[in-house]
Amino acid sequence: MMEPRGGDQVWRGMKMKAMVAVDESEGSFYALKWALDNLFAPMADVGPPAVDPGPSGNEGLLFLVHVQPTVNPPVYPVGPGAYTGPAVMDAVKKAQEEISARVVSKALQMCKDKLVRAKSVVMNGDPREVICEAAEKMQVDMLIMGSRGLGTFKRAILGSVSDYCAHHAKTPVLIVKPPMELHRKH
Repeated sequence: MMEPRGGDQVWRGMKMKAMVAVDESEGSFYALKWALDNLFAPMADVGPPAVDPGPSGNEGLLFLVHVQPTVNPPVYPVGPGAYTGPAVMDAVKKAQEEISARVVSKALQMCKDKLVRAKSVVMNGDPREVICEAAEKMQVDMLIMGSRGLGTFKRAILGSVSDYCAHHAKTPVLIVKPPMELHRKH
């Protein structure tokens, strides 16, 4: 159990406001499952509240944040100028929206199954920066993220959202490592 901060942060079965960054990866859903099982399960064990206590109630709140990366439009050389087809951009945006809807729907269903109150937010931009900014803006007690289990070399080349957030977020960050069977895929 963690000590209260300013009288409003209590863990393990009481009140906590956390944020889980979710994407289509198995690692992010594993992190969500871990958070639901280990941080929010005690709250669910007492059953759902008879009435919604609102923002000042005693239950926790889990923010599910999904970030759609900014898409730079492809540029096709056409004569002396360049042209980006609106159909291409529309198709990319539609695909992003479909992915976001699937990710958020699955995450919300996991929370509902565990009787955990959750709110979803879909944002656009660089996931590393947007997640850190969202955690600060939402004033969460903890940011929870999955890890793809990349080795040192791959992480240096590809970058790591969880590594960036661990160093730049202004809130505690919990990085949930994938189980060995997921870890071996990378």
